[in-house]
Amino acid sequence: MAPRVLISDALSPAAVQIFKDQGVETDFQPNLGKDKDKLAEIIGNYDGLAIRSNTKVTAKLLEKATRLKVIGRAGIGVDNVDIPAATGRGIIVMNTPFGNSITTAEHAIAMMFAIAREIPAADASTQAGKWEKNRFMGVEITAKVLGIIGCGNIGSIVASRANGLRMRVIAFDPFLTPERARELGVEKVELDDLLARADFITLHTPLTPQTKGIMSAENLAKTKKGVRIINCARGELVDENAMRAALESGQVAGGAFDVFSEEPAVKNPLFGLPNVVCTPHLGASTTEAQENVALQVAEQMSDYLMRGAISNALNFPSITADEAPKLTPFVALAEKLGSFAGQLTESEIRKVTIIYEGAVAELKTKALTAAAIAGFLRPILSDVNVVSAPVVAKERGIVIDEITRAAEGDYESLITFSVTTDKQERAVAGTVFQDGKPRILSIKGIKVDAEFAPSMIYVTNEDKPGFIGRFAGLLGDAKVNIATFALGRDAPGGSAIALVQVDGDVPPSAIDKIQTLPGVKQAKALRF
Repeated sequence: MAPRVLISDALSPAAVQIFKDQGVETDFQPNLGKDKDKLAEIIGNYDGLAIRSNTKVTAKLLEKATRLKVIGRAGIGVDNVDIPAATGRGIIVMNTPFGNSITTAEHAIAMMFAIAREIPAADASTQAGKWEKNRFMGVEITAKVLGIIGCGNIGSIVASRANGLRMRVIAFDPFLTPERARELGVEKVELDDLLARADFITLHTPLTPQTKGIMSAENLAKTKKGVRIINCARGELVDENAMRAALESGQVAGGAFDVFSEEPAVKNPLFGLPNVVCTPHLGASTTEAQENVALQVAEQMSDYLMRGAISNALNFPSITADEAPKLTPFVALAEKLGSFAGQLTESEIRKVTIIYEGAVAELKTKALTAAAIAGFLRPILSDVNVVSAPVVAKERGIVIDEITRAAEGDYESLITFSVTTDKQERAVAGTVFQDGKPRILSIKGIKVDAEFAPSMIYVTNEDKPGFIGRFAGLLGDAKVNIATFALGRDAPGGSAIALVQVDGDVPPSAIDKIQTLPGVKQAKALRF
C-alpha cells in the first residue's frame, strides 16, 4: 500500500506534484492546520504530515497519529512541533534549514540600505505632500565597516554581498576559523573589537544562553557613536528597552528590526521612533524561498517514505532500521561526549578528533560523528541537529578527524572525543555498558567512572586534602543536593577531577564560590 501524506498548510502545487510523482498518496488540505479538532480526527490515517507554521503538532495530537512516521516542516523553525513527543513515538521530524538563507541575507542588506538613507521615513514624508530634501541626510555604505555577529550560513552570504558593496567586513563568531574568514574575505575579531569599530552591525547568530541579549545596555555603550544596527535573526538577541534608550540618545543612529522578543509584535519599545525601520518578520518571505522550502520538504519526505533515506532530521541520525538497535546507544554516547567538550570549550577551535575503538568502529561511524559534532556545537548554536552539524562545522572551517582502530584497552568499545583549541587540547572518553547507558571513563587522560545526568558539576583542582569537604559544604550552603560523586587524579598531589551529579539546576553564584576554593582551576555547571 502506498504511503499517505497529509498537507495541512499551504504548500505550492509543485510540491504536491513531487509527492505524487514519487508514488506517495497525497491529501492536500491547506486550511486544516487551523482546525485542530478536525486535524486530530483524521491524523491517524496518514504516514506523513507536511506543515508550515499554522499547524501545531502537540503531544495530544501525536497520541492520535498512530500511523505517522515523519513530520516535514517547510522552513527552519519547528517551535510548532513537540519534538520530544515525536521522538518518543519514533516519528522523524524534518525541516529545511538552508532554504531561506539567501532571502534572509538579502532582507538584512535591504534593511541596511533603508536605515542608511532613511527611505521609509522619506517615502512617507514625500507621499504626504512634503518636500523635505534637507531633512533626510543619509550616509554612504561604501568603505564603511560592517560588523557581522554570527558568520554561519546566512552571515556568510551577507559578508559576500557586503564585499560586493565595497564595505570592510569584520565578524565575531567563536566557530569561525581564520582560514574560513580569509575565504569569506572578512576579518575575524572579538566582540568588543567589533562593537568599537563597526559603522553598521548586523545580527545573524542563533539564540542561545550565550547570545541572548547580546545587544545589551553594556554592549551598546561599547559601540561606535552613531552606529546603525540591523536584526533579522531573533528578537531576544536585543535588549529592546536598552536599544530604545540608545536610539533616543544618538549612541545608535538607526535601527532596522525584522524580529521582536514577542511576535506578533503589536506593541514594542522600538516602535514609534523616527530612526527605526520595522518589518513583520519578512526574512523568509519571498516567492522563491517559500517555493524552495516546499519543494525540499516534499523531496525529503518522499525519500524517507519510499526509500528509508533520512535527511535534515532534527531528532535522529541518518541510519537504517537494521542498524538502529546497535547504533542508538552509541549515538547517545557520542552526542553526550561532544556536549561535554562543547560546554567546556570557550576559545578558538582548531580541530576535533573522534577515535572509535573496538566493536563500535564496525558501526556506521559517520552517524556517530554527526551526533558528536551536534552535541559539541549545540551549546553555542542551539538549532544544530545531527544532519546539519557536519555542514555547520565545515562552514566554520573546523577540521574533523575520524579514526577507527581495534580495541587497545579493557573495553569492548570506546569513543574518545578530543578538541584542540588555540589554548589547549581536551579529550573525554566513554563507552556503553550492558545496561545501554553511556558512561564517562576518562577526562584529559584521568580515569573517572560516571554516568551522564541532566545536571552535573565539573571541577578540576589540585589534589590537596580538604577540597572535598569545602566543595560539598558550598553545595550544601547553596541548597544543592549531591546525587553521585566521581573522582579521579593523575598522581597523588597532582591534578584531580570531580564530576558530580546534582539534583536540579546549579545557581551561578555557587559555581563562582567553587571557583574561589584553594587549588580549583576550573568549575563549570553542565547540562545533558
